[in-house]
Amino acid sequence: MPYASTAALSAGTTFTGQPHRRTEPSPSRATTLLALGIVYGDLGTSPLYTLQTIVHLMGRAFDAEAALGSLSLVFWSLIVTISIKYSLLVMRADNHGEGGILALMAMTGARWSGRGRWLLIAGLFGAALIYGDGIITPAISVLSAVEGLNVATAIFKPYTMPIAVVILLGLFALQNRGTASVGKAFGPIMLLWFISIGGLGVFGVFNHPEVLAALNPVYGIHLLTTHGFLGFAVLGGVFLALTGGEALYADMGHVGRAPIRIAWYCIVLPTLILSYAGQVATFIASPDLDSNPFFKLAPSVALYPLVALATLATIIASQAIITGSFSMTRQAMQLGWFPGVRIRQTSADEYGQIYVPFVNWTMMVMTIVLTVAFGTSDRLAGAYGTAVSTTMVLTTILLFEVMRRRWHWPLWQSVAIAVVLLSVDLNFFAANLLKLFEGGWIPLTFGLLVFIVMITWHSGITTLHRRNAIHSETPGAFLARLTAEDIDRVPGTGIFLTRLGKGMPPIIVNYVRQTRSLFETVVALSVSFESIPRVRPADRIKCEKLSEGLWHMTVHFGFVEIPDLPSAISAARREGLPAWDRPTFYIERYDAVSRPKRPWLTRWRVALFAFMSRNSAHAVDRFRIPSKELVEIGRRIEL
Repeated sequence: MPYASTAALSAGTTFTGQPHRRTEPSPSRATTLLALGIVYGDLGTSPLYTLQTIVHLMGRAFDAEAALGSLSLVFWSLIVTISIKYSLLVMRADNHGEGGILALMAMTGARWSGRGRWLLIAGLFGAALIYGDGIITPAISVLSAVEGLNVATAIFKPYTMPIAVVILLGLFALQNRGTASVGKAFGPIMLLWFISIGGLGVFGVFNHPEVLAALNPVYGIHLLTTHGFLGFAVLGGVFLALTGGEALYADMGHVGRAPIRIAWYCIVLPTLILSYAGQVATFIASPDLDSNPFFKLAPSVALYPLVALATLATIIASQAIITGSFSMTRQAMQLGWFPGVRIRQTSADEYGQIYVPFVNWTMMVMTIVLTVAFGTSDRLAGAYGTAVSTTMVLTTILLFEVMRRRWHWPLWQSVAIAVVLLSVDLNFFAANLLKLFEGGWIPLTFGLLVFIVMITWHSGITTLHRRNAIHSETPGAFLARLTAEDIDRVPGTGIFLTRLGKGMPPIIVNYVRQTRSLFETVVALSVSFESIPRVRPADRIKCEKLSEGLWHMTVHFGFVEIPDLPSAISAARREGLPAWDRPTFYIERYDAVSRPKRPWLTRWRVALFAFMSRNSAHAVDRFRIPSKELVEIGRRIEL
């Protein structure tokens, strides 16, 4: 974020007025259907590979008793983690209509330079891990769907991976067209998917209703306590049924809390339970350790249509994680934790419809590499879950802080809830760590790299802010120097982008020193991204007249808004501010270098920051400034 001011989370905020809180849409059939399409792709397609992974983990130890125990664990995991933790508790943490771990982090009120720095680290690392999850979800989802062809015939087996690669290539290639039109079909397709898997599950349960006994948690406890280390390792497979849980909270701003909850309790949860129960019933009736138990539910005549529907559902699940990564990038960038990247709006009506080329192509390359390297969904399951389980632990930690400091719940109540949730989260986290050398290190490493980028960028931006503050001048001293040095004032308006909220920034001071002139009207403009999603139009701009022809303006945006400086300035004119005719925008591009005799680790971080700064998006792309009205000034600065 090379041209915006440091975000509210890191350097305080100059925001005035009340935040604009978006009204949550009233729950209806349409919004509930929308929730199915946007939120539940990952959770909804988990029956494709969850039980299959458990079977492969246990091998010959997976008998009828173990199948009932696995079903019990899946059922109670869905109840505790999704129905209670996310649907009832985490989604209560509403950051002015928005959700997601970054929004939850902002609600804690923690600051990098003050109280609760470790909370920011938890939130940022959790956000970074979502990228790690994002490169695996499309691969395992599409692979598991295409592998359904192998149930019907062995002809397609050598081509399963290539077919999945082609589908994934097409999915990422179409991202630049946006998902506004295609997204309208997501809800109906997912509704058909849930009806189908629920119906197949009913068929299996009807033939073997004894599987319903697995709703008794004793069966799950028995599996964990009688199979020793293997019983504990099974939790890594059970966790795959929960991997879309973070989406409920992350997509709350797109859909609303009520539609997500209605869709979960009325449609998604019942059909998922029926699907898992039906798979277990089919296995008990006809044990088979090699076939995918999901596709064994389908009669032969329905197998190919089911594979086609599963493929569509997994594409939707993949689309959701890709779109979520785009949104996460924009939030992190505008909160000051990520370098500026090019973002293109693909819909004039929906703010969430964006395209981030760098993120899209990076995810595509990583996803294709994983698909080719692992080849099958059961092998890829070894790499799946480590990132999400870690994020869930971090979410619970942040939730505890919100319960105590934001909701002011009693300490005993907050501790009791956190202990129960953490006891579940940490068991899943530990079980997934067993996959570390089977590929689980991949999303953790990818997430760690993103986290290093985040903190390096923030540290560099904060250092630049301090250096600029040192070299700034007070308005009085600056005006006195203009008079003493007889600086010419030339016609026109110059708008200088700066991070400083007070004083005359170095960009203006250096401009005067080099040109020996200054515009008749000068505006020092700061862009402030707040820790709230949206800012009311009435509170968008704060403008202060420092002297005749000299102004300081701060333009406020929420962290999900699209910054448009020319439109914001035009709106300010309508509010009675001076009419600046065809202003010229001036910005600085920094060439950061390390100071001599710096430690190696510091030099390495400075080099990384310099690389990101040089390659970050220009103000033309970030703030929609017309290129003909923009002048960039380069400056080398030692860090």
